[in-house]
Formats: sequence, C-alpha cells, structure tokens
Amino acid sequence: MFKILHEDDGARVGKLYTAHGAIDTPAFLPVATKGSVKTLSSEELAETHTQALITNSFLLYLKPGVEVITNAGSLHEFMSWRRAIFTDSGGYQMLRKDFLLGVSKKGVKFRSPFDGSKHLLTPEKCMEIQEALGSDVAMVLDDCPSYKSDYEYVQDSLRRTLDWAVRCKGSRTCFASEKQMLFAIIQGGIFNDVRKESAEKLAELDFDGYGIGGLSIGEPKKVMFETLKNMIPSIPTEKPRYLMGVGSPAELLKSISLGIDIFDSAFPTRNARHNAVYTKSGKYNITKGRFAQDFVPLEEHCKCHACKNYSMAYINHLLRVYETLGMRLVTIHNLHSIQNLMKEARKAIASDEFEEFKNSFRR
Repeated sequence: MFKILHEDDGARVGKLYTAHGAIDTPAFLPVATKGSVKTLSSEELAETHTQALITNSFLLYLKPGVEVITNAGSLHEFMSWRRAIFTDSGGYQMLRKDFLLGVSKKGVKFRSPFDGSKHLLTPEKCMEIQEALGSDVAMVLDDCPSYKSDYEYVQDSLRRTLDWAVRCKGSRTCFASEKQMLFAIIQGGIFNDVRKESAEKLAELDFDGYGIGGLSIGEPKKVMFETLKNMIPSIPTEKPRYLMGVGSPAELLKSISLGIDIFDSAFPTRNARHNAVYTKSGKYNITKGRFAQDFVPLEEHCKCHACKNYSMAYINHLLRVYETLGMRLVTIHNLHSIQNLMKEARKAIASDEFEEFKNSFRR
C-alpha cells in the first residue's frame, strides 16, 4: 500500500508499506545487483540509513541460483538484510549486446556472463524467480529499447512490454500477491505519444506501482526531463512513481519536483570507487595531492562512519595505494550523503519549502 502524506507543488512525501517495513518517500535505493552493494556489508549499508535496495533477480537466478537462496530462507536471510528489497527482472540487460541473444514474443534469450550458457527469460519465469526470492517489490519483464531506437522499433517494443506485463500479472500466485507488490515499467523511448500510451494501458491493469524505465541511458538531460514531465500526468496519482537509473543529487531533486517518489542508481557507489566524494557543496576527487595532509573529515558536520572516524589524508592515502578500505569509506559517505539529501527533501516538502530547498542546494 502507498499513502501520500503531503504535496508541495507537485513534490510528494509519502509511505510505501512493504512486508519488511514502511519506506519513507522520496526514497533512494542503492543497487545491489548480485546481492550486495559493492564493497559494503549489509550492516554498513543499514548505517547509511538506506531503507531499501534493488537486486537483479535474473543474475541471482544464474548465480548462486534460486535453490541456494530459498534454502537460506529468502533473499533477505541470504543477504542478512532485514529491510525492503526490490528485485528487477533483468530486462534492462537487453541493452548489453554481448549479453543479449534475441528477443521474441516469448521473452528474452540471454547468454550467461558467468559460463556462457543460454537462457530464455519469459514473463512467467521472471515472476517465478522473483516469487521464490521473496522480495518485497517485484518488477515486470519489460523491453527496454536503446536511446537511438527509431519510432517503429519503439512501438514494437511497447507491444512486447504491454503483453509481457499482462502475462506477468496473470502468472502470479495468490501467495505472491499477498506478500509481494508488483510494479509495471513504463517504456516508450523519448516519444511522448508512445510513453503516454504505455502509461495509460498499464494503468488500466492496476499495478501496485509504476516504474519509469528507458531513461538516463544516453539521451540529453533536457530531453529526459521533458519526457518525464509529459509522462507524469498519465500515471495514476495514488500509485508510487519509480524512476529507474537516476541518482545524481541535482537530477534527484529535479525529478522529485516533478512528482517522482522512488529512485535507484549505482551513481553514488560507482563514483565512490572512482574517488569522487559528494558533499552539500559539490563533489571533489579525494586522491588529489592537496588532500594528502588534510586531517579533517571528507565533509564537515557529516555524521557518517567515515567522517566520524577518518581523515581526508588517510582516505587519500588508502586510495593512492589501492587499498579497498578507501573505496568502502567513500562509498559509505556517498550513500549517507544521498540518504541525508532524501531526508532533507522529505522534510522540505512536508514544510511546503521544497522549491526553496532545491534552489538553495543547487546554488
């Protein structure tokens, strides 16, 4: 169930109630593709105030396999993660041409990146895997066209996405429907009429929430936001809106102002592994020489584990000698920073001050 608590000129603050607790929205989900957020333990992840995360169900199906995870009890038990988990279908991997073998009405044929074996992922198989994993929110199998796909291909892609959404919903068991929410994924490239058709037809099927896929994959940011703005009115107001793959601070705030409730991205963690530290006053590269003897935290007043215990100079040293601990500490800080941004955004919306907060942050 999703409940909107307050709106401020389009921006919304709410709660998404899952089997593993309520998620305050707007919310940001770190990406735990193979069952972990790179370099962090589940305990460290929880300390960043992360409420939920997203994993890739198809990659987990390939390795370690559904049987291993079900023998552990569930994906939550396997990962020792007591909070909410979203599972993606694996359809996004269609953008990886070395991974994709073909697409048909039946589903998507993939080559395993682990052993080269071939697999057909159908909507029914997709639901079977996600039900077995026991995630709180499952995503339908969708056809994600690349940014430069032409209009005819995108229309054909949408037909598959809609058909697969119907099949995903129809294959659900009663048990899964009670314990696990199911989100559709709106596609349509950058073509407003196709996006509108996708949103409206999926709305008729009454899913628990609506993901927005196929954006932030190479198109100019101006185009992304124009597409998003035109699409929002076609998504049911009372349902959670989930923009997939967006995670930079400025893009998060802009999207929240348009009415987006949930986000996921590898942005803060991937950038941490490339030495980028995110703060309220901007980002910087911690490996620069000027930080080698700077014995202050990564960010003044930050309360994350890294900033409370270690200096810039130490983390600079770790990264320059390729010690994994350096990447872990910057990852902890970046996730804490993003989660704190979401907390402050929720507070600003509840106080009818979001526009001022957004503009102040940008300045």
